[in-house]
Amino acid sequence: MKDFTSMFLLGSVIFLSVLIFFCMIRAIKGPRFTDRVVAGNMISTMIIVILSILSVYKNEPFLIDVAIVYAMLSFIMVVVLCRLVIVRRRVHEKEEQENGNR
Repeated sequence: MKDFTSMFLLGSVIFLSVLIFFCMIRAIKGPRFTDRVVAGNMISTMIIVILSILSVYKNEPFLIDVAIVYAMLSFIMVVVLCRLVIVRRRVHEKEEQENGNR
């Protein structure tokens, strides 16, 4: 039974690694900035899951602490990037209004 669990955990890590590769392609290609932000968030989430799986597989509890810190940093990154999108959109709308009034 332990052998099946080990194989399942390793298979899950490999599967998530492949998904991270596809998300990296989406983050590079775009086409919009928001697509890149969502892809980056998905990559961060999958890395957190991989760290949690490796913590169980290797029986190393400190990896959970690393995953928690990474999750907090990922959350801050998403909040900052969303704020950047909002500010950028407001500036763009303001420029359009100024050009339309002329």
